[in-house]
Amino acid sequence: MKRALLVAAALVCSCAVGVTAALGVRSATRRAQTEDVAFHSAALDSEYHFLIWLPPGYATSGRHYPVIYFLHGLPSGPTAYQSLGWVQAALAATGRQAILVVPQGTRRAGGDPEYHDWGPGRNWSTAISRDLVRYVDGHYRTIAGRGGRALIGVSAGGYGAASIGLSHPATYGVVESWSGYFTPTDPSGATRLDVGSDADNEAASVYWRARRLQAQFRRFPTYFAFYVGASDPTFVDDNVELDRELRSLGVPHVFAVYTGGHSRSLWSPHAPGWLEMALDHLHAAA
Repeated sequence: MKRALLVAAALVCSCAVGVTAALGVRSATRRAQTEDVAFHSAALDSEYHFLIWLPPGYATSGRHYPVIYFLHGLPSGPTAYQSLGWVQAALAATGRQAILVVPQGTRRAGGDPEYHDWGPGRNWSTAISRDLVRYVDGHYRTIAGRGGRALIGVSAGGYGAASIGLSHPATYGVVESWSGYFTPTDPSGATRLDVGSDADNEAASVYWRARRLQAQFRRFPTYFAFYVGASDPTFVDDNVELDRELRSLGVPHVFAVYTGGHSRSLWSPHAPGWLEMALDHLHAAA
């Protein structure tokens, strides 16, 4: 199966909108608060769900926080976004103050929309880059600008982060791909998808976009980083190829190959460091 599905970790999510139970008001202000939120997305023409972790002290601090948007792997189901407690734990381990948002990546079991815009009612890229960002900025105390936003993803979410983040440079100042790939694929991960016209396929390819990044990064300085496990069964070549292309073009980026395959046993140990690198390139809470 393409891109191992993320296993539910320590987080036990409530399916209802609201803050998770805490032991009294004082305890709640010290701990991260979790909300499972739904709102109407015009791009999807439906209710759109996301999980948000608010940092300890958010309720009383009055501060504005950077936001990490994190995309999960595909194929998956409509509640897969609720199963990334390990990412929240990694953020907590950094000791840094930030909001974490994990949006829904599909509306059906086994769905694999690749975080792509497919047409009216199925425009996932627009739902994330426009509708979700507007909602979060409008309802939470965020640093509402590219200097306050990172887009990160794992596996298919890594493709989504690179594709969406690099095509919306005015929205995100940090883009990271963990064990991702750089053109849309079918559920096997081995076959590239034809998403429409030649122009559509070019726009969906991070390799095609790479030729424009040097000029783009001069106008919109962006921290772009990606990694892959040396034993990843599918995506090592994709990552090595992009690194080679970016180096030949003089595009600043960070690339790493780690011991490991394509699973949480690779991602979890590296998550605190990579989240901290992202936050190093965003404005701090203030």
